[in-house]
Amino acid sequence: MTLWNLYFIVKLYLFAGGHLQPLWLVNLGFALLLAASATLRHRGLRVLRNLLGLAVGIPLMYHEANVPPFARITEEFGNLTTFSFGYWLELAQRFLPPMLLLGALGGLMAYLIVNRWLRVSSFVLIALVAIPVWQKGSTVLAQLHSAPVVAASGNALAAQPLDHNAALAAFRTQESQRQVTFGHLGADPNTQFDVIVLHICSLSWDDLDAVKARNHPMLSHFDYLFTNFSTAASYSGPAAIRVLRASCGQEAHADLYKDAPQQCHLLADLAQAGYTPQTMLNHDGHFDNFLQLVHDNTGAPNVPMISNASVPVAMHAFDGSAIRGDYATLANWYAQRASTPGPVALYYNTISLHDGNRLPNSSLSSIDSYPQRVNTLMSDFDRFADLIAASGRRAVIVFVPEHGAALRGDANQVAGLREIPTPRIIHGPAGVRLVGFQGNHGPTTVIDNPSSFLALAQLLSNLVSNSPFKPGVTLSQYAMNLPQTQMVGENEGTVTMKTASGYVVKTPDGVWVDGK
Repeated sequence: MTLWNLYFIVKLYLFAGGHLQPLWLVNLGFALLLAASATLRHRGLRVLRNLLGLAVGIPLMYHEANVPPFARITEEFGNLTTFSFGYWLELAQRFLPPMLLLGALGGLMAYLIVNRWLRVSSFVLIALVAIPVWQKGSTVLAQLHSAPVVAASGNALAAQPLDHNAALAAFRTQESQRQVTFGHLGADPNTQFDVIVLHICSLSWDDLDAVKARNHPMLSHFDYLFTNFSTAASYSGPAAIRVLRASCGQEAHADLYKDAPQQCHLLADLAQAGYTPQTMLNHDGHFDNFLQLVHDNTGAPNVPMISNASVPVAMHAFDGSAIRGDYATLANWYAQRASTPGPVALYYNTISLHDGNRLPNSSLSSIDSYPQRVNTLMSDFDRFADLIAASGRRAVIVFVPEHGAALRGDANQVAGLREIPTPRIIHGPAGVRLVGFQGNHGPTTVIDNPSSFLALAQLLSNLVSNSPFKPGVTLSQYAMNLPQTQMVGENEGTVTMKTASGYVVKTPDGVWVDGK
């Protein structure tokens, strides 16, 4: 039983570190079968026993571990093969931290010593029984302690589990009926303005807190700041679709890859309002077919993708591809923008903060370099706003994240893994800044109601329909009665939903569990 004792000891060690949640009854049954067959004398039967055991034990451990479902691995296999060796090495250290490996090595040495004197199998079996019994007992005691509080409250509903499926269905129904309409931009050139949507990969409030960058000056320059904004998605492709379809309510993840009504496309709405839509990236857009995805969701014909080929390379992505500097890319676009008459609506996507990025001449991991990269990005956007202001033109700049970077990870996901779109990942800093506004900006209008892309679209619609660059305008009026959206995160097979006490997760097998 030496091999299998180690197998279960490793599981218990990973469980203690929060990296794995064993199926206790399955493991107990598996251990008993292995113990019962340990007396086989024929060498061929012993080999067969171990092979069958591995065929059961490895998938079982994978299922119990805090890693993405195997189906997701197979779906993303093509993308995974593009990762650079350096990024694979960085990921390996997150999934198997050096201290974890050292602990495992120390445990192995202790096992080899103890196994000479004690029957370790007995202790393993005792642990597989005692730990779940202790867990269950602790849960029952906690419920007994809380029962008087519930009874004293006089609220019978407090003791009843919420129907999360019903709540999600109601959310879907409500969102499917919501839409923002755009009026036409005013004819006076002196009140017209560009709309520039800066879509930022890998940025959340939690990430800003993790690197102590919440007080960056850029955030104080917003005229409108959404402090309770939901990006809904935790991967770039779905995130881009959601912002490009911001004029309609939040769609289910599966519906993102179906055709949407024409009126849902933000760039198409802005084109109808009198804008010339354009798109631009600070990367090549090849990973996960991002370039085509943006093209398919503009909703307007012949929207150009502005080239960034002449812009210097600032860093390299996790797949080795070039990433251009944000200020240099936007300044290069702005130098060409003068050749387009009338107002322009630009969708700009940046992956400067993406996991796995490498700075030139630096040995820092992408997590270690994140503070430097996020401060550079926000300073670049401030410089770009100053460039527009110095030109004498006007612009409304929309700053909106795709999703967070998950810098700190959590009990179920290592840093950088975003398979479960937890509130810490989808709760992002979104803001709108008016550049060239001649009146009194006044204090930042803070929108702290639960909001998402529909609120951004409505704010844009309000600004487009009644230009804020006219004399005598009070900016706060444009943010009145913006639509609210509950924070619901979605990936393929996984849904998260905020509750009064935290959040819940709908797993790929349809079970709701409390988030941690």
